[in-house]
Amino acid sequence: MDARLETIRDTVLARNPGEGEFHQAVTEVFESLGPVHDRHPEFLEGAVLERLCEPERQIIFRVPWVDDAGRFQINRGFRVEFNSALGPFKGGLRFHPSVNLGIVKFLGFEQIFKNALTGMPIGGGKGGSDFDPRGRSDGEIMRFCQSFMTELYRHIGEYTDVPAGDIGVGGREIGYLFGQYKRITNRYESGVLTGKGISWGGSLVRPEATGYGTVIFTQEMLKTRGQSFEGQRVVVSGSGNVAINAIAKAQGLGATVVACSDSSGYIVDEAGIDVELLRQIKEVERGRLKDYEARRSNVTYVDGGSVWDLDATVALPCATQNELDGDAAARLVRNGLLAVGEGANMPSTRDAVAVFQDSGILFGPGKAANAGGVATSALEMQQNASRDSWSFAHTEERLTEIMVGIHDRCAATAAEYGDPGNYVLGANIGGFVKVADAMLAQGLI
Repeated sequence: MDARLETIRDTVLARNPGEGEFHQAVTEVFESLGPVHDRHPEFLEGAVLERLCEPERQIIFRVPWVDDAGRFQINRGFRVEFNSALGPFKGGLRFHPSVNLGIVKFLGFEQIFKNALTGMPIGGGKGGSDFDPRGRSDGEIMRFCQSFMTELYRHIGEYTDVPAGDIGVGGREIGYLFGQYKRITNRYESGVLTGKGISWGGSLVRPEATGYGTVIFTQEMLKTRGQSFEGQRVVVSGSGNVAINAIAKAQGLGATVVACSDSSGYIVDEAGIDVELLRQIKEVERGRLKDYEARRSNVTYVDGGSVWDLDATVALPCATQNELDGDAAARLVRNGLLAVGEGANMPSTRDAVAVFQDSGILFGPGKAANAGGVATSALEMQQNASRDSWSFAHTEERLTEIMVGIHDRCAATAAEYGDPGNYVLGANIGGFVKVADAMLAQGLI
């Protein structure tokens, strides 16, 4: 790391103790930015990095609600509004027991660069709660969402901060959140949340966008070596929305996706995952992958273990942060890996990224590869603002254009700064320069 940036990084880490994921995200970005500051000393003079690493606003609040048994429950809510140099804060809400301030800050920091790479006018933010929706009734989830929005509503708006979904927050939760916002404000402000239902302001392709976008980005990486998804053996981690749609898109491009996972284990289906059966079990029945094995022949369910033990030519980590470590990366490389496209946010540890890059594996970091979700959220905002609704085909075409543009921007930036094929460097520098220029232009913000 450049010595000038290391000093700034050390100060940032000292100001934010105990936030390991945030430290990891900051360090990974800083390691790319030395060449930028050689060309643009004004970024150092303007303390852009110091300002960029300090959120504009951090909101922590109590979320009281009542369960079906009449017992009072208390959770903690978060919204970190990180940077609005390019537009209103934009980023998802995550409901999961692991959520804490450090997790939300890491996600919000990554979101700054991801949103900048889309070329859309959106800033970076993130939020959520340590509430666990798993096993809760619809009534309990509704009451929690209403309580959560009763505080959050005063901090958001279509020109201020536009939340969306993330882990644990899908169409059901967005509906309850939007209903409470409308109830409190007496405004039908469609643009205040994205991921809405199609019949009341949502966008076609939004549910598919993150998974589709990850595969589109990975396909563009493969093209640089004269390859495609056709005939590839693919392993995917996770079995939620992102993973399911990544599986569907990859198989639509000619790959065979042989495995996916959940928190209990993973399935191996050498004939290729049956996407419709997987959707039925995970999205409709809210079941487990063990149920998939029981309903399809010649499938192996592995209780525990790592899906990364399997042979694959393409790996798509679509579950959660730091799920793929250095040892798993080395196994994948030994077993014939060609490319990795991150569908989750920072799913590969620093050691794993080093293994992939040292081995010449095509590696698409999450801030670039999984930007399709937020890009389509911005398209939803565009449709809301114009009171319009686009077809699936048109929206998917726009998503594809954006993802190809992100790939090309990352590739061109990496080459410009002397490291062709380094998509991590390309994504970090490409996103940073766009935000830094806007911050300097706007003065002391």
